[in-house]
Amino acid sequence: MSTPTTTGGPAAARVVAALRATGLTVATAESLTGGLVCAALVDVPGASAVVRGGLVAYATELKASLLGVDAGLLARTGPVDAEVARQMARGARTRLGADVGLATTGVAGPGPADGHPAGTVFVAVAADALPGGAAARRLALAGERARVRQAAVAEVLADLAGLLAAA
Repeated sequence: MSTPTTTGGPAAARVVAALRATGLTVATAESLTGGLVCAALVDVPGASAVVRGGLVAYATELKASLLGVDAGLLARTGPVDAEVARQMARGARTRLGADVGLATTGVAGPGPADGHPAGTVFVAVAADALPGGAAARRLALAGERARVRQAAVAEVLADLAGLLAAA
């Protein structure tokens, strides 16, 4: 098997193999990564057996209309929030009919946004095996915009890999 050349690299290949082995499917909801998570997964040969699709909801209001994130929550917290990330992951899972949903939201930079410094990112995974159906993590990533986005992809793939390893 050749190693993918996208941001996900060998990690994406391991995740796709683990999804295939467990018979699970995945969908993504992305903001700051703009589709990089889904692209990393579909770069892996055989991904079509496990990847349902991805939604890029870059604009805040699309997180509500496309992914079902609570509009009141978005008004209170803005898009850079752990619960927003969890709801995005659940929304991807539900809207795209997948077993697992992944989400990324945050500030890639170069400057601050929504009251948060560049590098503030939340990643989330939604799955039946998780307490409350979803888990999110706050990241403080360093580097320029491209590095923050790449690191967010790596982190959410690592979270999924961890969940699959525990299954």
